[in-house]
Amino acid sequence: MSKRNQIKTHNLARFMLYILGHKPDEFGLVPDSEGFVTYKEFLWAVHEEPGWGYVRKGHINEVLLGNDRALFQPEEDRIRALDRRWHLDLENPSQFPPKILFVAVRRRAHPVVMEKGLTAVEGRYLVLSPDREMAERIGRRRDQKPVLLEIMAASAREAGISLYPFGNLFLTDQVPARFINGPPVSKEDIKIPERKREKGMEGRADFEAGTFVLDLDRDPDRSRRRKGKRQKGWKEEARKMRRRKQR
Repeated sequence: MSKRNQIKTHNLARFMLYILGHKPDEFGLVPDSEGFVTYKEFLWAVHEEPGWGYVRKGHINEVLLGNDRALFQPEEDRIRALDRRWHLDLENPSQFPPKILFVAVRRRAHPVVMEKGLTAVEGRYLVLSPDREMAERIGRRRDQKPVLLEIMAASAREAGISLYPFGNLFLTDQVPARFINGPPVSKEDIKIPERKREKGMEGRADFEAGTFVLDLDRDPDRSRRRKGKRQKGWKEEARKMRRRKQR
């Protein structure tokens, strides 16, 4: 390895140690109870930082094979720092959380969240932030244009909802809908009515968003129709034009 690459790898190791061992919350990361973060989540956070967009799993492997390998422990699809200066306490909820916290959800989840609230996946926690930008940063990892929601954290705490501080973030397993404020959702968005099937579409399966269905009965190029009068060729059209001119 060249001297330049050695320096680059060492700098990446220092950056990794800062994220995994010192301030994961600063990058919107919450390690599991053993201190591990998945490579996928870790790379999301790294790529958001200016100058680090080039980092791939191969670059991390170079760190794990180099002089700084003793600082980290890789395990299948996750990694952790062996020297961790942060502490995740899920036994003592905050007594005085901020009045308002933020979370950004996927657009397709927005109507459901406003109606039924937020519930964490089993074994995971919802990640809330007092900072709008951080909440949106975390949300963009799942949706390029997430919907930013306000969580009335102080009121939720008074109602018995536990909010666990982790650095500048707060973790919880649920937020009832009555403590969530966000952009209004129309009734059509909350309960999508059954679409009226167009003529000729009966019996066809629904198609996923993003796919294109070629309806031959409605295609503007009539030559592609399955049925009906065959389109005249260019020779017939040319003869017709000549006859018109002769008149």
